Amino acid sequence: MQFASLGSGSAGNSFVVKQNKSLLMVDCGFAIQDIISRLDRLNETPENITGILLTHEHEDHVKGAFKLANKFKIPIWLSYGTFKMCEKHMIKSYEIDFHMIDSHNAFEIEDFTIQPFPVPHDAREPTQFTLSDGNRKLGILTDTGTSTPHIENMLQQLDALIIEFNHDLNLLESSEYTYSLKKRISGKLGHLDNQTAADILGKIQFKQLKHLVAAHLSEKNNTEDLVKEAIVGKIGCERDWIKIATQAEGTSWQMI
Repeated sequence: MQFASLGSGSAGNSFVVKQNKSLLMVDCGFAIQDIISRLDRLNETPENITGILLTHEHEDHVKGAFKLANKFKIPIWLSYGTFKMCEKHMIKSYEIDFHMIDSHNAFEIEDFTIQPFPVPHDAREPTQFTLSDGNRKLGILTDTGTSTPHIENMLQQLDALIIEFNHDLNLLESSEYTYSLKKRISGKLGHLDNQTAADILGKIQFKQLKHLVAAHLSEKNNTEDLVKEAIVGKIGCERDWIKIATQAEGTSWQMI
């Protein structure tokens, strides 16, 4: 089982997870040609994608999803709330195989078992996911305003974790953002700041964790150094062990 980020940040987000011939895409927040180019960096093509999982309806997560799915006949899994909020992106001629999910019920796609879980975010029915091939498990947590006991329970006993480290509170507070935008980002339905994300890491078991990837970093209100400082300060790992999913490059394939 392996995974990679095609790019992560306010301008677009997408992850891919692969096991044998099954290739799942989690979110598709780039224009279709950009997605194709980013897949090519990983020696993959849209024809190889088994399915697309969508976490919520914000543009940086769904921008290219429906055009890609229609063109390459890729089925999409998403919550009903996300589907309703995305209807505006649908063109009548699109022929897409949609699968509605319950945010508490696991489902299977070929070699994967996917467990969705609800998160607090300013979207209609946002979900995040863990993905397992039966032996190894990857957790993905982005676009979340705060932690909950259920989130922390879902992230136990993982082999790899992608987790949002969106902003540094001090940088956000001193930024040129409007007061209302600062409150939205830092609120309980916004995005995880460095300390809150690090606190989540402090509450989960790390015995079998092989990969930790920090994602969705703000280009204006965060730095890689601040993220690594927060993580090392909380769990005492080596700085070089921490990977950053960048906006431009994402990550290379990570083998679990």
